[in-house]
Amino acid sequence: MVAFAVLIFVFLGSVEGFSTKSSHALTTRRRFVSGFLGMKIATYANARTTLEARKGVGKAFITAFRSGAVMGFLLAANGLLVLYITINLFKLYYGDDWEGLFEAITGYGLGGSSMALFGRVGGGIYTKAADVGADLVGKVERNIPEADPRNPAVIADNVGDNVRDIAGMGSDLFGSYAESSCAALVVASISSFGMDHDFTAMCYPLLISSMGILVCLITTLFATDFFEIKAVKEIEPALKNQLIISTALMTVGIAIYDCLFSVELLLNNQCMLFYRQLFLCVAIGLWAGLIIGFVTEYYTSNAYSPVQDVADSCRTGAATNVIFGLALGYKSVIIPIFAIAIAIFVSFTFAAMYGITVAALGMLSTIATGLAIDAYGPISDNAGGIAEMAGMSHWIRERTDALDAAGNTTAAIGKGFAIGSAALVSLALFGAFVSWASISTVDVLTPEVFIGLIVGAMLPYWFSAMTMKSVGSAALKMVEEVRRQFSTIPGLMEGLAKPDYATCVKISTDASIKEMIPPCALVMLTPLIVGIFFRVETLSGVLAGALVSGVQIAISASNTGGAWDNAKKYIEVGASEHARTLGPKGSEPHKAAVIGDTIGDPLKDTSGPSLNILIKLMAVESLVFAPFFATHGGILFKIFQVERHFTKPYGISILHQPFCSNGISSLVLSYHTGLV
Repeated sequence: MVAFAVLIFVFLGSVEGFSTKSSHALTTRRRFVSGFLGMKIATYANARTTLEARKGVGKAFITAFRSGAVMGFLLAANGLLVLYITINLFKLYYGDDWEGLFEAITGYGLGGSSMALFGRVGGGIYTKAADVGADLVGKVERNIPEADPRNPAVIADNVGDNVRDIAGMGSDLFGSYAESSCAALVVASISSFGMDHDFTAMCYPLLISSMGILVCLITTLFATDFFEIKAVKEIEPALKNQLIISTALMTVGIAIYDCLFSVELLLNNQCMLFYRQLFLCVAIGLWAGLIIGFVTEYYTSNAYSPVQDVADSCRTGAATNVIFGLALGYKSVIIPIFAIAIAIFVSFTFAAMYGITVAALGMLSTIATGLAIDAYGPISDNAGGIAEMAGMSHWIRERTDALDAAGNTTAAIGKGFAIGSAALVSLALFGAFVSWASISTVDVLTPEVFIGLIVGAMLPYWFSAMTMKSVGSAALKMVEEVRRQFSTIPGLMEGLAKPDYATCVKISTDASIKEMIPPCALVMLTPLIVGIFFRVETLSGVLAGALVSGVQIAISASNTGGAWDNAKKYIEVGASEHARTLGPKGSEPHKAAVIGDTIGDPLKDTSGPSLNILIKLMAVESLVFAPFFATHGGILFKIFQVERHFTKPYGISILHQPFCSNGISSLVLSYHTGLV
C-alpha cells in the first residue's frame, strides 16, 4: 500500500492529484476500520451461535443471520456516508466544476478496490493453505472429522474462514459499490445535468444506494421477525427469499421514486425521460443479478442434478470427479454471460454508458442483504468448529452443520453475484476511462489496440497461475507441518496431547503476506506500464481483453470449486438413497470427493473471486491516471516516432522512416483506421 501511495503521489502531483490521494486514503482507512469491526462481529457471533444452537436451530439461525446483517448494514451505510461527505467537502473547493470534483472522487473507488485485492488474494491464500493442509492430512490420511481439535491446522482453518468470507467478500462487494458509484458520477459529470450544475440529479446514484439500505432493512425483518425457522429444511429457502424479496421491493421502490420525481434531461444529445429509462436500467441490473445468483445455485447446490452427477463420478476415482467438475464449470458460464450481455444491451440502449453505470448500481443496491447472507456462512461454519472442539453434544453439531450447509449454497450465490456486478462495473469504468482519455473509438483492427486486447485476455490466466501456485506452495508447507506433528508429538492422535496450533497459523500468515506480492503487483503495475510506455488506445485494449476473459474464467473457477465442495458434502451427509450408495465418510468415493474439494478450494476461494478485483482495479486505476496517460503516455511510440495516419480506412502501408540521429532507418508499420 505504501508503494502504491507513492505511485499516486508521483503521477498525480497537481491539486486534483492531492484531492484524489485524499479520497483514496480516506477509503483505505475506512475499509481497515470496517474490516476490523466485521471480524470482531464475526468472532463474537461464532460462540453465541453455538450456544443458541442448544435451544434450537431457529434460535441459532437468528443469531447468525442478525450478526451478518449488522456487518452488512455497517459496511453499506458507512460506505455511502463517507462517499456523500467526501463529495460535499470537495464541492466546497471545486464549486460547480463537476469534472474536477469527480476526478478527485475516483480515488474513492481506487482505495476500495486496492483494499479488496489485498483482502481477497491474501485472505484466500491464508485460508486455503490451512484448509488444504487440514483436509489432506486430517480427512484423507488420518481419517479424523472436520474441525477435530487434534488437527494442528484447525485453528488456522477457522480463522481463515473469517478472513476469506468476512474481510474478503466484504472488500470485494464494497469495492464494486465504490467503483460503480464513481463511474456513475464521472459519466454524469460530463452529461447535461452535470453541465447544468444540477446537484440533485448528480446524486441519483447515491439515492439508489440509500433506497437499497432501507429496502434491505425491511427485508431483514422477514427472516428474523415475520417468519420463524422451525426445521432444518426451512433455512435455505429463508436465505434465498431474502434475495427475492429485496430485489422485488427495490424494483418497486425505484419505480415509485422515479414516477414521483421524474424530470427530463439531455444525455448525449438525446431527450430522455428520467424515470422511465433509468428505472429500466436499475431494474435490469437488479434482476440480472438475481438470475446469475440462482443459476450459480443450480450448478453448485447438491440439491440439483449437476452436483449429484459430479458426486456419482467419484465411484471410479478422483480423475473422473475432476473431469466432471471441470465440465460443469465450463457449462455454468453460458446463462450468466447471456444475462450480463442482455443487461448491458438494454441499459446502453436506454441511457448509453450512464445506463450501464446505474445498472451496476442496481445490481449492488441490495449489498446489505448480500453481505448479511455471506457473513452468515462463516459464522455458522465456525460455530460448528467451536462445537466440535468443545466436545459438545452431537445434536448441537448437527444443527450447526445444517446452518453451514445452507451457508455454503448462499455463499456460491454471493460469488456469482459479485462476478456479475464486477462485469458491469468494469464496463462502466471502461466507458468512463474512454471518455476521460478522449478516445473517440476503440478499433480492434488497429495494431496498438489489438496487441492490448490479446495481452489483456492473457492477464487473468497469468494472475490465476500465480494465485494457484501461491496456495499450492503454502499448502505444501502446511501439509508437511501437520504430518510432522502427527508423527512426532506422542499421544496426539489419541487426544492425550495438544497440537502446536501457533506454528500452523504462522505458516498461513507468512505465506499470505509473501505470496500475495507478485499477483498484486501484476494487477497494479500493468495499467501504469501500458499507459506510460504505450498509448491509451493500447491500454483500452488491455482493459477490454481482461474484462472479456476474466469474467468467464472467474465464473467457471468459482462454480467448479463450489460443485466439488458440495459433492463432497453430498456424500458425507448421505441424505438421499443415492448419496448413501456412494459410501460413508472414509470410503473410496468419499476420498475421491475430498481430493476434488481440495483442488477446487483455491479455485473457488482464491483465484476465481480475485479475478473480480483484477478487472475492476485495472479499470479504476486506468480511470484515475487517464489524464496523465493522455498527456504523457506513449513513450515508446515517441522514441521510435511511430505516427498514425487517418486518411484511408482499414488500409496498411509500409513507410520508410528514420528513427535515430545516425541515419539508421527502419521500416515502420503505419496503419490507417479511418478515424477522424
